Amino acid sequence: MGGKPVIEGTRIPVELIVRKLSEGATEAELYDGYPALRPGDIRAALGYAADMLAHETIVVQSAY
Repeated sequence: MGGKPVIEGTRIPVELIVRKLSEGATEAELYDGYPALRPGDIRAALGYAADMLAHETIVVQSAY
């Protein structure tokens, strides 16, 4: 998957799960649409995304 983080044991990118949830998909819809997902995979994907954002650094350039 080009180095993107995926759900363990699948080729389902974490980004896909987070994006689908942000678009309004329910957990049930995701489990139905992606049968390779196991219980807990969606919460693990959200936890991973939160961890990555927690360590993100924003660099602001001065206008001067």
